[in-house]
Amino acid sequence: FDSLPPAHYKETMSTILVWMQQSETKVSMMPVVVAEYEIMEHRLRELKALQSSLQEQQKDLNYLSTAVEGMARKAPAEVSQKYRSETEVILGRWKKLSAQLVEHCQKLEELMTKLQRFQNDTRTLKKWMAEVDVFLKEEWPALGDSAALEKQLEQC
Repeated sequence: FDSLPPAHYKETMSTILVWMQQSETKVSMMPVVVAEYEIMEHRLRELKALQSSLQEQQKDLNYLSTAVEGMARKAPAEVSQKYRSETEVILGRWKKLSAQLVEHCQKLEELMTKLQRFQNDTRTLKKWMAEVDVFLKEEWPALGDSAALEKQLEQC
């Protein structure tokens, strides 16, 4: 009986597996590239919330690792190997999910910066185009008014 996992181990394992499955699904279904800044901000908040949740779950993952090591010392080799393998799979998924979250956050922040820069450049360009449009629609000076023609030539 010493080599069997405690009830808390099984509950924790189940909780982590469910949480990881839900998180992996969220991350896989959440596209990073979007053309609307507000949606990108919302997605970044969701990803950061998942990162926080991942860190909160870390203590349970540490408990699982510690419990497996404790059981491995008391259990027969094949039983302890089974628990170690199970934990290694979870740790692998955990690391992959953690890396994906970091990568998605970085990419999203990078794209948000580019989009914001593009939007600013577009506003500046539209303002300039409006000013040029006003200039082009101005009345042209009379042919004999060389000072006005010279001023308009400078503006061009």
